[in-house]
Amino acid sequence: MQTVSSVAAMQKLALPAKCSGKKIAFVPTMGCLHEGHLSLVKVARKHAGRGGIVAVSIYVNPTQFGQGEDFEKYPRDLKRDSDLCAQAGTDVLFAPTDDEMYPGRRNGQFSTYVVEDNLSLVMEGVTRPQHFRGVTTVVAKLFNIVLPDVAVFGAKDFQQAAVIGRMIDDLNFPVKLVVAATVRERDGLAMSSRNTYLNGELRTQATVLWQSIKKARAAIATKGKIQAVTLKEQLRRFIEHAPAARVDYIEFFDPTTLQPAYEAAKGVQMALAVYVGKTRLIDNAKL
Repeated sequence: MQTVSSVAAMQKLALPAKCSGKKIAFVPTMGCLHEGHLSLVKVARKHAGRGGIVAVSIYVNPTQFGQGEDFEKYPRDLKRDSDLCAQAGTDVLFAPTDDEMYPGRRNGQFSTYVVEDNLSLVMEGVTRPQHFRGVTTVVAKLFNIVLPDVAVFGAKDFQQAAVIGRMIDDLNFPVKLVVAATVRERDGLAMSSRNTYLNGELRTQATVLWQSIKKARAAIATKGKIQAVTLKEQLRRFIEHAPAARVDYIEFFDPTTLQPAYEAAKGVQMALAVYVGKTRLIDNAKL
């Protein structure tokens, strides 16, 4: 596995590969890798094909964190992540610095951002209003640096994948978006780097997100359809029965447009964000 940290070096590596007809499959991450990330690398390998290149980026992107969020304490261990990438079959690891990704930003000389102005305005966009501006900007930059043919994202961040897909279409990026299935722990908790914040009883209570999804699916299986506002309230009471849990949002929506569904029914997407202690967790599933 080759590791590069500069934009110029990554582009210098990617361009000849593209010109020689090699396919580049790309997995963007913020590090603190877990089995969920490694499953994306495996998917990327399949899409890269024989002789293709699997590239993984590790970069904790400052522009997608809001004031008071966990940018400073976000877990970082490049040596461990590098070893895991190599073991998973990564060909190129791109691990840039802030100065490489945002030259001049420290001095106020970075002022160009990519903004998706529809899908990003609901759910995560309400709670974290600058989040998706940072996500779309950094992903657009990574696409221009890594030059992928395929980009692999996880379904756990459903809204993020939808926003990136819209950006790809609207801005004509020659990139195929692949959304891979959420990987879960044995007790159903969706794998996330932020799970490392959870200890003891908090970790146990975090399973309430997956339990809520199962509860919603069971209700739909029994009744066929339920008023969304009614099911939201039932789930809110169920979640907040856990002492450390506090609901940020529970939403039922069309999986294509992300517009709210007034009835929860088969085929509707469900997403929720829940604080367990000070840790904010998200999950989603199709009913």
